[in-house]
Amino acid sequence: MVASVWRAVSGTGTDIVVLHGWGLNANIWTPVTPALSEIGRLHRLDLPGYGESPWPENCPLTFANLCELTLAALPQRCHLIGWSLGGLVATELALRHPHRFYSVTSVASSPYFPATADWPGIDPHVLTTFAKQLSKDFKRTVERFLALQSYGSPHARADVKQIKEWLFAKPMASVEVLDASLDMLAHVDLRPRLPELSVPFFRIYGKLDALVPKAVASRVTEMIPTSPYYIAEKCSHAPFISDTQEFLAHLIPFIQQHQPAVAIT
Repeated sequence: MVASVWRAVSGTGTDIVVLHGWGLNANIWTPVTPALSEIGRLHRLDLPGYGESPWPENCPLTFANLCELTLAALPQRCHLIGWSLGGLVATELALRHPHRFYSVTSVASSPYFPATADWPGIDPHVLTTFAKQLSKDFKRTVERFLALQSYGSPHARADVKQIKEWLFAKPMASVEVLDASLDMLAHVDLRPRLPELSVPFFRIYGKLDALVPKAVASRVTEMIPTSPYYIAEKCSHAPFISDTQEFLAHLIPFIQQHQPAVAIT
């Protein structure tokens, strides 16, 4: 099972990889690309099935396959940063292959996305509604999801406009890929295994996030007490866009703290 995974590489030094979220592509990392390229060799990937990375033919659209295809595209060892769905993938990879990563950072992500009676998350009805609407009005459904990601941000309208430009600059994922990915967000549950995580693990949340409530932060800390986290005050689901400098001010020291003794060039 081989995927042709598109990437853009910039900078030199220790490898850093960023994974985007549902519906998007590698362009979403544009605001942080210059700074991260200064501290390492940055790889911006289009996840399999998204942007310029076609999903392989005759390969079932499952979370396990998404993770396997992504792993095959990564450098031998790296710092891994995943946003939203990309954070779910990054966490799974760190659980399965800890020796491959210097550190892992999840951004506006959760080990389990749906809300339940005892877990903060997305209203399951929201995910179901988006899934139903995808085949009816593909583009509008994606745009509504983008709006939800910026909801609460002081400059939500500008954020959404910029995100849409980055999104539509590349090929859109198919309805089948988007639908399967929504299913992953609705059903993948890494909570039982999370205490097994041995890789240095940093978490960044948005205080105004309508998709991953800030209450997730303390709940994950109960499972991994050694994992630091930061809650961005004026940000929703995309803190690296809403407040880029503040995001980098917390992320870069964590990466530098876990650099290998001798940087790879």
